[in-house]
Amino acid sequence: MKTIVLCGGGTAGHVMPNIALLKHLKQHFKNIYYIGSVNGIEKEILSEYPEVKYYAITTVKLIRGFNLKNLLIPFKLLKGFNECKKILKELKPNIIFSKGGYVSVPVTFAAKKLKIPVVAHESDFNLGLANKLILKNCTKMCCSFEETAKSLNEKGVFTLSPVRDSLFYGNKEKAKLACGFNNSNKTILVIGGSLGAKAINECVFKIAPELTKNFNVIHVVGKGNLNKNLKLKNYYQIEFLSSIENYFALSDLVVSRAGSNAINEFLVLNKPMLLIPLPKGTSRGDQILNAQNFKEHGFAEVLLQENLNEQSLLKNINLLNQNANLIKQKQAKFKGKNGTENVLKVILDNVKKQ
Repeated sequence: MKTIVLCGGGTAGHVMPNIALLKHLKQHFKNIYYIGSVNGIEKEILSEYPEVKYYAITTVKLIRGFNLKNLLIPFKLLKGFNECKKILKELKPNIIFSKGGYVSVPVTFAAKKLKIPVVAHESDFNLGLANKLILKNCTKMCCSFEETAKSLNEKGVFTLSPVRDSLFYGNKEKAKLACGFNNSNKTILVIGGSLGAKAINECVFKIAPELTKNFNVIHVVGKGNLNKNLKLKNYYQIEFLSSIENYFALSDLVVSRAGSNAINEFLVLNKPMLLIPLPKGTSRGDQILNAQNFKEHGFAEVLLQENLNEQSLLKNINLLNQNANLIKQKQAKFKGKNGTENVLKVILDNVKKQ
């Protein structure tokens, strides 16, 4: 009777790959548990999966720059570590799978102390702070980027990212009906993440009348960001997408931020993409590195936010359209591939080694 404990949190990107793995893990593990924070997004997402028992622990996030709250980090980490030790002693898991984020730090340190093997996953081109801290606790670090895996020597394994199976089975006709598109134009999906992206939204609002002359546009604006004054033919705006696989199936081109999970989904779905990464200062710069890597491999076009304006966005969307076939050819070796199976294999291999 094998048991696995999943952990990871802070953003949806640290949780959704765990969700992608769930169906497959159920075939190999009788017991699946999740350790996360008290009020983090991981708790909200896992509430939809009652078959996975959730354990909440004390967590703490580093606030970049000088902040007095950072003085509490050692004490909260110690408290979280002790809570994890107690939970892991009770559950006796065969293995821990960590998707990173600050939740993973006390979990993996407790696992190391109890000699429980840990497999982790890094989505971005460079290791995030949490994964840097827990690397020594890991048996293997699965990576979405081949270069990242190689930099970690024997600990690194190139797996791609776990992707939800449902994304491969979208119904484009359902999405077309929902959007009200009744032409044969190519469709552009503009998506800035779960909360939208203000800089991208504002530019798209302004160029939408020009853009919709030649394209259908699905614009995911994020919660509370609808432009109710903008009503155009061939233009569909929505706060967020349910049944997102249908809209992915309908889309010919994608304009997106450069979060690793999202762009790896577009890669395996063979979608030419224009990436507008979060600028350094509002992030640690990971999206810029992700985007640059995809550009170097020919998987995407890139427009830095500092260069973003109405003219540059229109120009780069047209460039993306012109280069779409070439980009699809470059992406082709990854088309339809799912990192879920690769990550699962690493997990199972490390269970067998016990």
